Amino acid sequence: MNSIRDYQGRIFTGLLIILIGILFLLGNLGQLDVGEVFSTYWPLILVFIGLWHLITHNFRDTGFGILLIVIGGFFMLVNWDILGGNVWHYFWPLLIIAAGVWIIFKPGFKYHRGEVPPIKEKDLDSFTIFSGIKRRIDSKGFRGGKATVLFGGIELDFSQAELADNKATVEVTAIFGGIDIWVPREWKVVVDSSSIFGAVEDKHKGVPNEEPKATLFIKATTIFGGIDIK
Repeated sequence: MNSIRDYQGRIFTGLLIILIGILFLLGNLGQLDVGEVFSTYWPLILVFIGLWHLITHNFRDTGFGILLIVIGGFFMLVNWDILGGNVWHYFWPLLIIAAGVWIIFKPGFKYHRGEVPPIKEKDLDSFTIFSGIKRRIDSKGFRGGKATVLFGGIELDFSQAELADNKATVEVTAIFGGIDIWVPREWKVVVDSSSIFGAVEDKHKGVPNEEPKATLFIKATTIFGGIDIK
């Protein structure tokens, strides 16, 4: 599967470079204004990348591709003067809508599929908007859960917690906000992250030369936000 995807990626990249070369050739021959073409049609690059992402992932991981297509299509409409007035009045709501679509269709855990425990019981179920919350998890049999922040902040403290069967999965999402996660040093942390104009930083450091007592799987998603694991 990876070799097929790499081959498809090479085809896409090669065709894109060939197309750019043709444009410059036509420009040098005086048949085309390259600057005008790029200034008008550059959003199509985002659309093509979005389509390529959908095709190479067999339309399973659709959220990111759809997001790129929506953003590229929006700026294409702007360049064609189809959208009048202040374009930012349209852009931000559309971006939030696209982010919501991406969250709905985002894939599950990419790695360690056989090891990742499903979230059957929500020992953690936190959502905040335009505010901040702090949660200290002191359960002696934590089984997983979810936390989502929109325009705010969440702090999760697992320093006093113990995991059921020594492993658990949490899914955290930060949109225009931030999440701080404190994890005991004797735990192992496995992070699967997806970011759009955001960042996920794993600053957690385990105890050197020591077997981890438990494993916490973190599925992290950021959109114009940040998640720190400490």
